[in-house]
Amino acid sequence: MATYIVLLGPPGAGKGTQAKMLSETLGLPHISSGDIFRENLKNQTELGKEAQGYMERGELVPDDLTIRMIRERLSRPDSQKGAILDGFPRTPAQAEALSGMLSEWDADVDVVPYISVPAEVLIERLSGRWTCRAEGHVFHEKFNPPKKAGVCDFDGSELYQRDDDKPETVKRRIHVYMEQTSPLIEFYKERGKLVEIDGTQPIEQVTSKLAAVVSKA
Repeated sequence: MATYIVLLGPPGAGKGTQAKMLSETLGLPHISSGDIFRENLKNQTELGKEAQGYMERGELVPDDLTIRMIRERLSRPDSQKGAILDGFPRTPAQAEALSGMLSEWDADVDVVPYISVPAEVLIERLSGRWTCRAEGHVFHEKFNPPKKAGVCDFDGSELYQRDDDKPETVKRRIHVYMEQTSPLIEFYKERGKLVEIDGTQPIEQVTSKLAAVVSKA
């Protein structure tokens, strides 16, 4: 029986790290919607070309096309035992489409772990990041500070703060995520699939909670 997991969590919750660990533990592919888009665009697949057309016109890629990309990815041999989905679905409509697609394979989403972290913690985690100009080494003013302020430990280049990591941008990203994802959280909660996990715990504890949640699904 295939296992399908939809992993939810705001920017800075450590979702990518946890998805990677879960993928290794369960032997299931970590399927990120962003990776699928990049792969299709880079390889200029039919789906990629179609998506590019919308993007070049400044239009949103329609759900139907995103779903076809997900279907193609889930049809590959490495996904026959299931998958960990990250970044898809984003809306209840996409969640309905995913459910319909999986039902064709006599499957469904088994569990939806939601890594929950308060906004103020996310802002602290994300807005403290500084990147070196030469090699892109990342430091954090609280959790991983450089030996000398403003200078990379490894190559001595200047550290700067990416626009994405500035407090006002971080606040906006979190607000947008919460606003867009709350209907999806409700969707899975109503279906008894959602399990909230405290993402403020150390990484290892979050990993073991996730493993426990998935094993019960």
